[in-house]
Amino acid sequence: MGNFGIWVLTICLMFQSGYGFYLPGSYPHKYVVGDPLSVKVNSLTSIDTEMPFSYYSLPFCKPAEGVKDSAENLGELLMGDRIENSPYRFKMYTNETEIFLCQSDKLSADDFKLLTKRIDEMYQVNLILDNLPAIRYTMKEGFMLRWTGYPVGVKFQDVYYVFNHLKFKVLVHKYEETNVARVMGSGDATEVIPTVGKGGSNVPGYMVVGFEVVPCSVMHNGNLVKNLKMYGKYPSSIKCESTTVSMPIKEGEPVVFTYEVAFEESDIKWPSRWDAYLKMEGSKVHWFSILNSLMVITFLAGIVLVIFLRTVRRDLTRYEELDKEAQAQMKEELSGWKLVVGDVFRAPSNPALLCIMVGDGVQILGMAVVTILFAALGFMSPASRGTLITGMLFFYMILGIAAGYVAVCLWRTIGCGDHKGWVSVAWKAACFFPGIAFLILTTLNFLLWGSHSTGAIPFSLFVILLLLWFCISVPLTLVGGYFGAKAPHIEYPVRTNQIPREIPAQKYPSWLLVLGAGTLPFGTLFIELFFIMSSIWMGRVYYVFGFLFIVLILLVVVCAEVSLVLTYMHLCVEDWKWWWKSFFASGSVAIYIFLYSINYLIFDLKSLSGPVSATLYLGYSLFMVLAIMFATGTVGFLSSFWFVHYLFSSVKLD
Repeated sequence: MGNFGIWVLTICLMFQSGYGFYLPGSYPHKYVVGDPLSVKVNSLTSIDTEMPFSYYSLPFCKPAEGVKDSAENLGELLMGDRIENSPYRFKMYTNETEIFLCQSDKLSADDFKLLTKRIDEMYQVNLILDNLPAIRYTMKEGFMLRWTGYPVGVKFQDVYYVFNHLKFKVLVHKYEETNVARVMGSGDATEVIPTVGKGGSNVPGYMVVGFEVVPCSVMHNGNLVKNLKMYGKYPSSIKCESTTVSMPIKEGEPVVFTYEVAFEESDIKWPSRWDAYLKMEGSKVHWFSILNSLMVITFLAGIVLVIFLRTVRRDLTRYEELDKEAQAQMKEELSGWKLVVGDVFRAPSNPALLCIMVGDGVQILGMAVVTILFAALGFMSPASRGTLITGMLFFYMILGIAAGYVAVCLWRTIGCGDHKGWVSVAWKAACFFPGIAFLILTTLNFLLWGSHSTGAIPFSLFVILLLLWFCISVPLTLVGGYFGAKAPHIEYPVRTNQIPREIPAQKYPSWLLVLGAGTLPFGTLFIELFFIMSSIWMGRVYYVFGFLFIVLILLVVVCAEVSLVLTYMHLCVEDWKWWWKSFFASGSVAIYIFLYSINYLIFDLKSLSGPVSATLYLGYSLFMVLAIMFATGTVGFLSSFWFVHYLFSSVKLD
């Protein structure tokens, strides 16, 4: 265990080293003094409602050129991100103060009601510069807290105040390399301009390595800005103090928006510019508690497994050492698992459904392993918004071939090599879990549509997802089923009796043990589950994919061990109906994850408001635990199938 602990720690350190590195396909953006920097804006978000809304749904300033959507990928759309251009404009290394942005129209009753509602719901504005979200620092009880974005406003003594002045600080790092192409623009729409001659390399360049914002509520004089144009100089000085508010919003009165920007040279290098966003409080708990709990649980489960395997091996060894007469006499005195030799491979109830769920479980598990591995290696960092979801969809579709192959192979094994019905099994495997997911997401999407949230999946994206499903995933699953039908099936080592053996009455219900078995796999991931839930529902950046990969591997091992041990226990009490029980022995971890999700909703998301928000949370949680049940149940069933096949093929009892 000591060497294993050193190995785990080494892998985690390799994956989560504090030193940044250049991601594949990622490169620094070089700007010279005076180059324009465009600030983008993402959807308004709140942990109170979990429903994002467009920034321009509120009476804020709009760009002079009009609102334009930024280049987005499929993952961004599914995550509810709607990145658009903003009216804020900077020039590289050019400090500017008291910049007039715009004066809104007089607030109508609807605008006033909507703005106060968003303030009550604690919505945040999320600005982006050079792919870096704006970060805000606050002091609380002597601790420095980091937040991404800034609140729309604040309520103080029953009066609503809006943050109408923003104080930006852009951290820049001097470009250290020469003879490189100059990159103009930021984010997705970048333009590479080749350097001409030697002159281009001598021009000092800078990279954006930090983006901070301080929101202020400042009382402006509307009469002073009547003749001002956008980006003009506000005629009086502006004092931005984050600890005071002075711009109340009132129905029938306009709001004046201004900003200032200051540039500061920093020692932060471009590969490490995301470190400020990836720092997590309680890092020691994250590092050592997870590692300790996973090791202890894996160690205990391994000991239990070894005990049972040694018991089985001793029984087999004793039987093989006997002569034929002694073996014949021993057959008359058989007990335990040896008595169910004629029923252990009897086809389970609903065999097609079991094959379909196992096939889908292989597809989901394979997607999780490959996606997390790529993320741990840096290919899907938080700097590339939407790539994680896009990668999951891609790998899920490609692994449809594995789902079809496993489902049909298992179907033919249960049917003793019969090819009949393999097309139906492959087709159902291609549609079963995606159909459930589509039903859940469509229901939740109707709720988001009804709330006019940007988190709602557009109809065009629904069409794209359906095309990906039926034009890529389904055909690949059918191809996998075809290869599964051609592959040799697994032959049973013993014959099955025509008359089923009666199962003796059990002291305790067998399903009680099955449901209780999920506690051990849950213990391997519940600490990591807290960080994942915080990332999804509280807007925190999740980046420790190296840890997550280790947790996933250990979870697979524990699920296999738990299911194997429970299967052996059932066989020992002459219960030969192990097929579904082996699946749910490890798959029951999903029940505890769902209960944990409810606990998280009650105690950690206390501010979540409204039945719609709670329904969205529970709907997405249900979708997540179903996927986990399919994946973990598949691990348990396949390990138990291998164990039972190995056990009864080691000695001939019939």
